[in-house]
Amino acid sequence: MKTYYYIQWLSADELHKETKLWLSELKFMREEQLFLNKLVQSFTLQLIDSSIYQKSKTLVGQLQTAEKNSVPLFKKVQAHGNQLEILVDDIDQLKMEKAYLATHEELKGEMNDYTQGYRAIKERLFKLLSSIRKKDKRERLQP
Repeated sequence: MKTYYYIQWLSADELHKETKLWLSELKFMREEQLFLNKLVQSFTLQLIDSSIYQKSKTLVGQLQTAEKNSVPLFKKVQAHGNQLEILVDDIDQLKMEKAYLATHEELKGEMNDYTQGYRAIKERLFKLLSSIRKKDKRERLQP
């Protein structure tokens, strides 16, 4: 028995817009990561405190991994965008067009996974830094 899979057929314009959106999101996340690195540097003394050292070390490591992973993902999305001409060149290349669409769906999943993972890291980092600020504030207010 044959199993058929259906791939949503988006227009070339829709695919282009989605690819441009991914590139824009990745660029923004890269800038945000630079900001987060500076933020981590400004909290270095508090982050190496023995009570939160392991947690902060893990989070900073995850942030660095996310940074490293963003580069090949960006290049992959960029290359994918450059190959869009396969769909608009008025030449019927059904196998190549199907492969392009399959790659697009795969990239959509990768972007979703990356974005969700990055946001989770960022959220945990902000919570940790917020707790540090609250602790510092309490210590300053106590006589």
